[in-house]
Amino acid sequence: MATAREIKRRIRSVENIGQITRAMEAVAASKMKRAQDQVLSTRAYAQKAWEVLTHLASQRVADEAMHPLLQIRPVNNIGLVLITSDRGLCGAFNHNMIRRALEFIEAAEGATVQLITVGRTGRNFMLRLGQPIVAEFSNLPAAPGLTDITPIARVAINGFLNGQFDLVCLAYTDFITTLTQRPAIKRLLPIRPMELGTQAMAEYVEDVRPTPVGEYIYEPDPHTILDEVLPRFTELQVYQAVLESIASEHSARMVAMRNATESAAELVEELTLSFNKARQQAITREIMDIAGGAEAMAQARAAAQ
Repeated sequence: MATAREIKRRIRSVENIGQITRAMEAVAASKMKRAQDQVLSTRAYAQKAWEVLTHLASQRVADEAMHPLLQIRPVNNIGLVLITSDRGLCGAFNHNMIRRALEFIEAAEGATVQLITVGRTGRNFMLRLGQPIVAEFSNLPAAPGLTDITPIARVAINGFLNGQFDLVCLAYTDFITTLTQRPAIKRLLPIRPMELGTQAMAEYVEDVRPTPVGEYIYEPDPHTILDEVLPRFTELQVYQAVLESIASEHSARMVAMRNATESAAELVEELTLSFNKARQQAITREIMDIAGGAEAMAQARAAAQ
């Protein structure tokens, strides 16, 4: 059994770790609140953008060519935008997302999956596995703006337009509540305005089908507007996925640090009990030594008389 001094040293060490995890929990909670507010504020915009897109797509005449970002073709090459964190200490956040991405890659029988990684954790893991990575992004701002996400979306859009990808999907962690985050993989391109269920951001917008109303006059024409709206909507989907992942990361880190703090407190209690037992044993031994010495002296005195 460890000595009382060794146990006391371990208690101080665990208490210091508990103070660090408690501080990290507070920081993560603060960041999570800001990220959650940002996530919720963009969902209303996503809803209106989907309504406009759905109505514009319904205006295409029969002999008009379909917009390139709406074209469906046989899937031989898939682009997967994998969003993870740059740092760890966030529980199973990265593990769950990477495992979901690997399941998707294994299920893509006959199709080549190429990765666009966002975050160092996913990039490093996929590099170790030898997965093809066409682009990687890391060190995003704590509260990214749309301009910070635009390069990610442009890689996906350009890859789809030039035929490098026949299908582009988003792999991100969907923020449900503070305690619940769900890894999700949704279609990014091609955009299918009449098929909301498998589209990215399907959880945040309502399915809106065009209703027979009076004819709208667009200025300029619907096709020109689609040329502008579709890339913007694609960027919006990537932006929303990144915000969802950031909010999920901070939530997972806050919960992980809270669990670590509670575990440290429990360990301190156990070590304190062990310390008290060790000290009691030491005191008992000292008393027995004193009693034994006194008895020996008494016997020596009696023998001398």
